[in-house]
Amino acid sequence: MTYLHPVICGYSYRLVKTQILDAMRPVFLIALWLGLIAYAAILAPPDQPDTLDLIRRLSVGDWGGINPAVIALFSAMGIWPMVYACVALIDGQGQRPPAWPFVVGCFALGAVALLPYLALRQPQAKFLGPKTALLRLVDARWLGGVLLVGAIAVLGLGLVQGDWAAFGQQWQTSRFIHVTGLDFCALWLLFPTLLRDDLARRWLAQHPWIYAGVLALPLVGACLYLGLRPRVAEASEGVGG
Repeated sequence: MTYLHPVICGYSYRLVKTQILDAMRPVFLIALWLGLIAYAAILAPPDQPDTLDLIRRLSVGDWGGINPAVIALFSAMGIWPMVYACVALIDGQGQRPPAWPFVVGCFALGAVALLPYLALRQPQAKFLGPKTALLRLVDARWLGGVLLVGAIAVLGLGLVQGDWAAFGQQWQTSRFIHVTGLDFCALWLLFPTLLRDDLARRWLAQHPWIYAGVLALPLVGACLYLGLRPRVAEASEGVGG
């Protein structure tokens, strides 16, 4: 039986490593949360006099004269919360605290609203049902497809028509644009914290390349995953498409 020793040792090492990472995760995420708040309040560039008017115009679609790169960034920040809703609301079944208040807050405050949930949630590789109408909606592939089309359109607008030299200047001088850009990056890089359990719930944990695909394509990769993943099964069901 000595040939089993390396296998057992390897499994034990991976188990201990996973447990250590799970224990460190809340500390890291809370530190990141506090760091983002402190950075936005103290170190980010100052507010500009036209910030409120810019937000109003972006919100109502009055985009004349606004850099398309800024329009794309603002629009992408409307898609990210819906992407997280498609994962976090399912993950939040049985969690304390529940996910929905943080998901709602994410629409206004982005990663700052979502990070406390990511820190406080417990690893949960099984779906604890029941599947409500809302959960069926966020679990639907067609919704992921809609978000994917929106993400491609929004990022395509920014890449093709955006004035990136001007955007760089705006990013260095406007608190709103600076913090929104950092928020986009935070939501992009934090998505794998929910992805591991979502993969396990759908019997996809044996495909670690999905992480690389999601991270390689900011926003688009996450939307593509939502559009292709099999639906999560209730206890009485098998894994479906």
